[in-house]
Amino acid sequence: MRTRSACRCTHRRPLAPHISERTISFHYGKHHAAYVETANELTADTAHADVSLEALVRSLGPGDRGSKLFNAAAQAWNHDFYWRSMSPGGGGEPDGDLAAALAASFGSVDALRDEFAAAAVGNFASGWGWLVFDTAAAGAGPGALRIVQTDVEHLANWEFASANYAAALHAHA
Repeated sequence: MRTRSACRCTHRRPLAPHISERTISFHYGKHHAAYVETANELTADTAHADVSLEALVRSLGPGDRGSKLFNAAAQAWNHDFYWRSMSPGGGGEPDGDLAAALAASFGSVDALRDEFAAAAVGNFASGWGWLVFDTAAAGAGPGALRIVQTDVEHLANWEFASANYAAALHAHA
């Protein structure tokens, strides 16, 4: 299985002062690495050995949820997505279609930040929150966004978010 991370944290300092070198070392070097190692061990010499991490997670059915392989692969994907969602030069303001969708969904980018921070703080232990493309929300227009249950202001990788938003729009067009 190809589980190499796209993390930009190779020097352990690029997200400081918002995320400390110690936190990155622990979270990336221990948590994330352990999930990747476990997923690789569990897929070695199997039909899953050469599939991408995302394809593996998507291929595991409801009966696989809760299995050691699903948990390791899903957490490896979760962490990889987390790291790619931040950028040392991030923050600022989104633009283009994503900015318009944020304004339509939340009223403004500042309102998103407020809601996002409240959702993340309310998420016991992790402080993680997700901005998701919502195809099922009642009354939601095409491309609606919502927050599901971390430093949005200084680290948000809007380029990565915009690319994901464009892919979701295209997939649901």
